[in-house]
Amino acid sequence: MAKLNMVQAINRALDEEMARDENVITLGQDVGLNGGVFRVTEGLHEKYGEERVIDTPLAESGILGSSIGMAIAGLRPVAEMQFSGFSYLMFAQLEGHASRMRSRTQGQHTVPLVVRMPYGGGVRALEHHSESHEATYAHLPGVKVVIPSGPSNARALLAAAIRDPDPVVFMEPKCSYRAFREDVPEEPQVMEIGKGQVVQEGADVTVISWGAMMRPTIKAVEAAQKDHGVSIELIDLLTISPMDTDKIVSSVKKTGRCVIVQEAPRSFSPSSEIIATINDHALMYLEAPVKRVTGFDVVTPYFGKEQSYLPNERRVRHAIEETIGF
Repeated sequence: MAKLNMVQAINRALDEEMARDENVITLGQDVGLNGGVFRVTEGLHEKYGEERVIDTPLAESGILGSSIGMAIAGLRPVAEMQFSGFSYLMFAQLEGHASRMRSRTQGQHTVPLVVRMPYGGGVRALEHHSESHEATYAHLPGVKVVIPSGPSNARALLAAAIRDPDPVVFMEPKCSYRAFREDVPEEPQVMEIGKGQVVQEGADVTVISWGAMMRPTIKAVEAAQKDHGVSIELIDLLTISPMDTDKIVSSVKKTGRCVIVQEAPRSFSPSSEIIATINDHALMYLEAPVKRVTGFDVVTPYFGKEQSYLPNERRVRHAIEETIGF
C-alpha cells in the first residue's frame, strides 16, 4: 500500500482505467507532453501515445464538443479543463448536448465522458482560478457532479466516473492536490457515485462537508469533541449531484442538529439544497436551526484576502458550539 497525494492518486486512476479499457482517452491543454499544468497526467503520453493522450488547442468548447462526439462514437474521453474558472467556455456544449443526449435520443445514445477540473481557493492563485461553483454544474439534469476530499476516494471516484454511462463533472480541490498523503491500496478500487461517507458516527450533531473543506472541518470536529464532550457525526458528501439525501436525512433524524460547511458562496448553493432536503424530510426532528459556514456572496478575493474568505477551523467550531448550545 503506497502513500500518495491526490495528484498521484488521480494519475493512478487514469493509468489504471486506460490500461483496463482501450476506449479511455484523455485530452486537454498541455495534458500530453507537459503532463498537465499540475502534472496530473504525467507519464501517460509516453505510455499510451498521442492518439490516447491528446494535446488540444486552447479552446474549452472545442475540447468538450470533440469529447461528446467521441463518447457517442464509443470512446470514453476524460477531458481536462485547466481551471474550473475557464470551464464556462464549454458550458453550452455541456448543457446543450452532453446533459441532454440520453433524453433527446430516448436512450439510444449516452455520453460517457468525464470533465476533470481543478477548482477552489487556498493556493494564492489569480482571478478566475479560485472559484467554487459546483452548484452551477449540479443544477444541470443529466450531469453528475463528484468532488473527492482525499487521495484514496479521488482515485476510486474517478474510476467510477470513467465507467459511468453519463457525463460526470469531476471537480478536484486543488488546494488538496499536494497538501497531504493517504494510504492507497495497490489493487484498483471503485466507489459508488451518489453515496456519501460517514467519516465518524455521532449522536449530538451532524456536520456535513466535502472537498477541501473536509480538512478544517475534521479539525474543528476534533476540537469540539475534546473541549465539550459532544458526539459528532461527520459526513463527507463526495457527490453533489445526485446527492445522498438518505444519508443526510437519517443522520439528522438521529442527531437533531446539523452544521454544513462549504467553500462556495452561500446563496443558491449545495448547502441551500441540503437545508431544503432536511426541511422536507426531517424538519420535526430538528432541535436547533441548521447552521451554515460558507464562502461569502462576493467574487473570490485576491490572495491577500483569500484566507479571510475561506471557511476555517475557528468558524466551523463556532458554528458547532452555537448549534449544540441552542
